[in-house]
Order: sequence, then C-alpha cells, then structure tokens
Amino acid sequence: MAGQSKPVRLSPWGSAVAGATGAVLANALVYPLDLVKTKLQVQVKQTKGAEEQNEQNQVEHYEGTVDAITKIMGKEGVTGLYSGIAGSLLGVASTNFAYFYWYSVVRTLYMAYSKAEKNPGTAIELSLGAVAGAVAQVFTIPVAVITTRQQTQPKGEREGPYRDRLILVVNPAITYGAYQRLKEVLFPGKNSLKPWEAFLLGAMSKALATIATQPLIVAKVGLQSRPPPGRQGKPFKTFGEVMKYIIEHEGALSLFKGIGPQIMKGLMVQGLLMMTKERMELLFVVLFAYLRRVRKEKLQKALDSAAAKAKTSMPATLK
Repeated sequence: MAGQSKPVRLSPWGSAVAGATGAVLANALVYPLDLVKTKLQVQVKQTKGAEEQNEQNQVEHYEGTVDAITKIMGKEGVTGLYSGIAGSLLGVASTNFAYFYWYSVVRTLYMAYSKAEKNPGTAIELSLGAVAGAVAQVFTIPVAVITTRQQTQPKGEREGPYRDRLILVVNPAITYGAYQRLKEVLFPGKNSLKPWEAFLLGAMSKALATIATQPLIVAKVGLQSRPPPGRQGKPFKTFGEVMKYIIEHEGALSLFKGIGPQIMKGLMVQGLLMMTKERMELLFVVLFAYLRRVRKEKLQKALDSAAAKAKTSMPATLK
C-alpha cells in the first residue's frame, strides 16, 4: 500500500535486549504481587488437620492478597515483600532475553523456509512460541527454580541452587501467539503501536494465557517449592502428581488458587513489558542506525586518509 512504512526489523540480539529490558522494569514494579501469588499457590487449604500442621511447623496461612501483604509486612517489614527479588529479576531478564532471541530466530527461519508473505496463522504462532520457549527454558530453569524456593521459604531458610526441573513453556507461547493475533485483529496494518495499544494487547494476551494455564502454573510452583506437610517431606516429581494431590486434598477449584494476584500481576507486567518493549525496539533501531552511520563515516575517513597518504608517498612521475 502506498505510503505505508515498512515494518521495523531488529536483529535477534536487539529484540532480546529490548524484551529483557522491558520485562525487568515491569516485574520490578509489581514484584510484591509476584511474591504473594506464589505464597498463595503453595499453601495448603485450611482444614482442621492442616491448621494443626501449620501451627506445629509455624507455617503462616494467608486468606488472600491483602491479608498476605499485611502479614508479610507485619512479620518481616516492607523488605519482606521483596525477598528473592534479585534472583527473580535475574530469572526474568534471562528468560525473556532467551525467549525473545529464540522467538526472533525461529520465526525468521520459518518465514524464510516457508517463503510466506503474510504473518503465520494462530496455530503456527503458538507452535513457534512453544519451540522458542522450550529452547529458552533449557538455559533458565535453575534460576526460576531458585526464585520460587526463595519466595516460599521462611526468612533464614532461603537456599541457593538445587536440582532443577522442567518448567512451563505453554504460557509464553499462548501469550505471544495471542499478542500477534490480537494485534492483527485489533490494529491491522500497524507496524508501530502507541504505548496504550501495546499495553492493552499485552494485558489481554496475558490474561488469556493465565486463565488457560493456571492449573499448570500452580503445579509448576508445587514442583519447585517445598512439599506440603501432608507429603512428609517427599517432593513431587511430575505436574500430574501435584495436580492429583491438590484435587484430592483441596478440591479441583484449588487448581486455580492465587489466580487473582496472578492475573493482576500478569495484566500489569505483560502490559508494561510490551509497552516498554515497543518503545525500546524503536530506541534500539534509532541507536543502531546511528552507530552504523558513525561507523560508516569513520570507515570513510580512514579510507580517505589512507588514500591521501598513499598519494603523497607516490613518486612524482606516477602522480
């Protein structure tokens, strides 16, 4: 179409840096919600037996998001709401850097191999996202597991590295697949989104992914955290084992425990992430263009200088 600007393209490294930067800024702003939703997801539903075990083990029980924030602040102060933040932001940076890098690589390879002129369909977008997520998680599993353990352990018992496990890749695949599809539906033909548009798409796509995968999110946290009192210290081994235990002891609805702060956190983080990422990508495009121009000018000056020196050193008969 005449007058329509060509889409801005970043290298995989540029896309990865932009995504990681946006993710760190967004997660740092809402970290207390991340901490609270993790604590809500790992706690056992209050029954008479569970109450007695919690009292014996001095395990705090939270009635909801506000109650959790109040109790944590009362026990550990404001800093308690930020326990494990260093590991969390490291995990966020590494996960998003790896994801956006591999997503850019995988999508570019697919477009080149298939010689597609249009954007991939929903199923292909989800598949590309899943592949990128799976590859990215190979490099970031230990950090994610450490973060969950730090968030769920009492103060003074937070540990360092331990045996890693496979974690969720479905959620980011749905999130970014939905983001691309919603972008085409709601803002067709737009290559550069306004901040509020990127925020809206990010929030909507994350909400859809969270609702679809909440049972897996809860099971993932169960895999990575200390086993509940009823397990007598025996850790879970699979997603299915965690979900079966939760259904048997707490009911099927408990697979969605913590979904309130999970969605709140997801809406804010993903909205801010995509809004920031869009801005960062434009910034990096301008920066890279400037650096290329400077490098080109320096190269040209070097060539001109070399040519001038060569000319002055030539014998007069050859000039």
